[in-house]
Amino acid sequence: MVVPFRLPEVIYLGRGALENLSKEIQKFNVTRVLLITDAGVQRAGLDKQVIEAIEKGGAQVEVFAEVEPEPSTDTVDRVGQLVRENGYQLLVGLGGGSPMDVTKGASVLATNGGSIKDYVGIELLPQKGIPTILIPTTSGTGSEVTQNAIFAFKEEQVKKGVVSQYLLPKVAIIDPLLTLSCPPHITAATGVDALVHAIESFTALKATLHTDIYALEAIRLISANLRTAVANGNNLEAREKMAIGSFFAGVALANAGVGAVHALAYPLGGRFHVSHGVSNALLLAPVMEFNCIGNLAKFSQIAEAMGEPVAGKSQRESAMLAIKAVKELVADVGIPQSLRDVGVTEGDIEYLVASAEEQTRLLTNNPRVMTRKDIETIYRKAL
Repeated sequence: MVVPFRLPEVIYLGRGALENLSKEIQKFNVTRVLLITDAGVQRAGLDKQVIEAIEKGGAQVEVFAEVEPEPSTDTVDRVGQLVRENGYQLLVGLGGGSPMDVTKGASVLATNGGSIKDYVGIELLPQKGIPTILIPTTSGTGSEVTQNAIFAFKEEQVKKGVVSQYLLPKVAIIDPLLTLSCPPHITAATGVDALVHAIESFTALKATLHTDIYALEAIRLISANLRTAVANGNNLEAREKMAIGSFFAGVALANAGVGAVHALAYPLGGRFHVSHGVSNALLLAPVMEFNCIGNLAKFSQIAEAMGEPVAGKSQRESAMLAIKAVKELVADVGIPQSLRDVGVTEGDIEYLVASAEEQTRLLTNNPRVMTRKDIETIYRKAL
């Protein structure tokens, strides 16, 4: 089956990319803009230069800065209503995955109405939303180039996704200068998140020649630069390569999808409020170990891209080195090593398994068929 390959209409990538925001605002010919961000971005002062650029582009801007980490459906519904009631013509999302996902969700709620809960699944939105510009301040989620938005369902204590071509922004601006103030622990979690996107999309059943190019280069860039970005956040070269790697991983994710790592990670975010990046990091190695035999050739390529010495080794030996490389990287950047470290106990396994099992969109894209028993075994390994 031939699948479409989609990207935002306009992408600016590299140092100083934000300088293009004003002229993009002018092109939309709008007067009312809502900037959606969070308190951390405001504390870092990153919103000021964005506000200035929007006003320079000829528009009035108001700010919603109450997006929480791992945003709930309540938050995106609230912002969607705010957009409808106040007649904003353009939304700008600034921050990590949370503000960008809320921006995407509010954009389509402004035109489609209802609650974001009504559109969980694939291509269930009847019509496009109002235009969006997305500007990441972390190198990790790839939300600025994907058709996905993930939200926490408080009642069910789980996270679910909306997937639609209408969630793609009109403009994505990826400027590594905006990531310099990102704290080490967030740099680590978002960086491993990007690595998960790259690895899962590279090995996904829906992977294509297009996505493989982006995914493999993302693996190279992230594995070579994440440690430096965490250890010395002022290293602009490492920050720039992480920004590019995260972008490439996002492109691969948007078009090939992800698999069981995300399926097993979502319940951790919903019930234990573990960040998306940390949740993925905790499950990455055990899921890779399970998946390896599903595509030894590709896991061997992952090992090589991560700098492992694969020369002279069998394909299976090389593939196993990918797991070793991932474990070492996750440990080096200071991410928790087990589910127990984030509050999960033996008694939570049954809930986690039942919740993960419902993530069929993701599990059916995994390179190896995964049963309920397999899911339980992986969670127990990760404890």
